[in-house]
Amino acid sequence: MKEGRRRFTKDEYLSRQKVTRESMQSKGIDLLIVYDPANMNWLTGYDGWSFYVHQCLVIGTDGELFWFGRGIDANGAKLTTDLKDDDIISYPDHYVQSPEIHPMEYLAGILKERNLHNKKIGLEKDNYYFSARAAESLYASLPDSTFTDNTALVNWLRSVKSDQEIEYISTAGKIITNVYEHIMQVVTPKMRKNELAAEISHSAISGVDGEYGDYTSIVPLLGLREEAAASHMTWDSEIIGNDSGMFLELAAAHARYHCPCSRTLYLGKPTQPYLEAEKVINECIEVTLEMFKPGNTCGEVASKFFGTLKKYGYEKDNRSGYSIGLSYPPDWGERTMSIRTNDTSVLQENMVFHFMPALWFDDWGFETTESIVVKEQGGQCLSHVPRQLLVKE
Repeated sequence: MKEGRRRFTKDEYLSRQKVTRESMQSKGIDLLIVYDPANMNWLTGYDGWSFYVHQCLVIGTDGELFWFGRGIDANGAKLTTDLKDDDIISYPDHYVQSPEIHPMEYLAGILKERNLHNKKIGLEKDNYYFSARAAESLYASLPDSTFTDNTALVNWLRSVKSDQEIEYISTAGKIITNVYEHIMQVVTPKMRKNELAAEISHSAISGVDGEYGDYTSIVPLLGLREEAAASHMTWDSEIIGNDSGMFLELAAAHARYHCPCSRTLYLGKPTQPYLEAEKVINECIEVTLEMFKPGNTCGEVASKFFGTLKKYGYEKDNRSGYSIGLSYPPDWGERTMSIRTNDTSVLQENMVFHFMPALWFDDWGFETTESIVVKEQGGQCLSHVPRQLLVKE
C-alpha cells in the first residue's frame, strides 16, 4: 500500500477481517463475495472510482482474501491495499460491459482453480452494485456451490466506529462547517442555483486547515421555494431571488467518511411558517439528542422525536435518520439502522447517525439535520453549523 493512501493501521484491517470471518462462520458460509465498495474499502483499504464495472473482494473463513476487478484497476489495488500481488486478480477488458460474457464467469474460473467452487457462498444481493446478471452468471458457472443472501453482513460490522473513524468524520464536520460559512459569505438573490452548487462543491473539496475534502456520495441537494417540497432535487440555472426559502442538504467527506448537515436558507425576511418550523425542529433536536445513548433503541429515539413533533401538530411519515460513515455513491448511508419507531436496533457507543428531522409540505420544505455520535452522555454533534434558519437579507 502506498504510505500516503494508508487510512488505518494494518492491525485495524486485520481486526476487521477477523470479525468478518467470525460473522461468516456464525452464519454458516465459507466465502463472502463483497461487492459494496465501502465494504471493500473497510476490509482492505481499496479505493478507486471503479465501482461502475464489476469488482469484488472475496473473503473466506479459511484465510482466503483476494481482490477481483478490471485489469486497469489492478494497480489501484496495489496502491491502496496490503494484498499480495497474487491476491490482486484482474479480468481482461473484453469482459467489460459485454453482452456475451460476464466477469463473474471469469471469477468462477478463479474459484475453481483455488478449489473454492463447491462452497457455501454469501452474496450481497440487495446492493446497488451487484446485478441480476452477476448472480445468474455465478449460479450457472458454479453449480456445485450453494448461495445465500448476506447483503448487509459487513455493513453491520461497520456500525460501531473506531476512534480513527470518528476522527475522519469529525474532520468532515469541520469542512462542512466551513462550507456553510462560505455559503453565507457568497450567496445573493441574483445568484443562480448552479453557481451556488459550484461554490458549495469548491469549498467542500478544498477542505479546511490543510485537510482535504473528498468527493461526497450525494451531490449538493437544493430545494428552492416550491421545489423544497421534493426532498431530493438538484440544481438548474434558476435565479434564487428575493424572499426565497430553500433547504440545503449537504455533506462533506474526508477519507471517504461523511458528515452530512442540512440547513434551511432564507433570502429576505423569513415568513412565519419558516420561523415556526425552525422553533419546532430545534426543540425536537434538543430533546432527542439526549436519547442517543448506549442501550436505547432506534425506535425509542424515533418515538421521542415523533412525539415532540406531534405535540405541535406536525405529522411525518418517513424515517428521521440512519446510520452513516464510510460510503461511495449513490448514498452516504450505511443501509443498516434507521431512526423509525419499529427499528429495535440497540445503540452502542461510537455509532454515528444522520439525524434528519426534515419536514416537507405541499409547496415548501424545511431541513435542519445533524450528524451525531452516540455517547454515554447523549448524542454529540460532529459539525458546528449554527442550528438556526440561515437568513441573509
